[in-house]
Amino acid sequence: MLEIHHFLKKYPTGFHLEIEFLKLEKGIHLIQGENGAGKSTLFKAIAGIQTYSGNIILDHIDLKKHPLPYRQQVNFSEAEPLFPGFLSLDDLIIFVSKAKKATENQIKVLKETFQVSSFSANPISTYSSGMLKKTSLLLAFLGEPKLIILDEPFTTIDTGSQDFLIRLIEQKSADGVSFLLSTHQKAFVDLLSFKSVHRLLHGTMISHQ
Repeated sequence: MLEIHHFLKKYPTGFHLEIEFLKLEKGIHLIQGENGAGKSTLFKAIAGIQTYSGNIILDHIDLKKHPLPYRQQVNFSEAEPLFPGFLSLDDLIIFVSKAKKATENQIKVLKETFQVSSFSANPISTYSSGMLKKTSLLLAFLGEPKLIILDEPFTTIDTGSQDFLIRLIEQKSADGVSFLLSTHQKAFVDLLSFKSVHRLLHGTMISHQ
């Protein structure tokens, strides 16, 4: 269960994102909103890579009080991922798998699922946007997280990978993993069973279900 209390993030531009209280039970949850509504800000804060005021708690572990055990349970794929160009996907897998305690078999299955073996040894500077997205998505599924955050996960990847991703989300959800997703593509909204749907509007959260 994810809980957010008295969340506030302010920017010099005057924009601020404020959520007084949000409680998300185990399941798949959708966060909607126009570009600039604050989705990425919220996701980065929940992932532990964005400063904020307030409290974010996952299964009774407070991010600010216990950052390391909290981050061990949360994986994140950004909408527009950036990685050092001199590294390869294989390099990143070695690093992340150690931090997330991923098994060799899990790595093998995920590489097959996302069909990345043809480029995983190449420098990231040579990757297309689709390859970068697959890289980010694969890393987000490493280990045994309790929460996976996927920001616009269906953009720039091919139809086959989109289908694989839908099935992978459903499979992991059935295993007890929770998801926070954002997407502008309604077709994928209709394919997943969401526990709750929320919308960010003018820096505030509106719950639809």
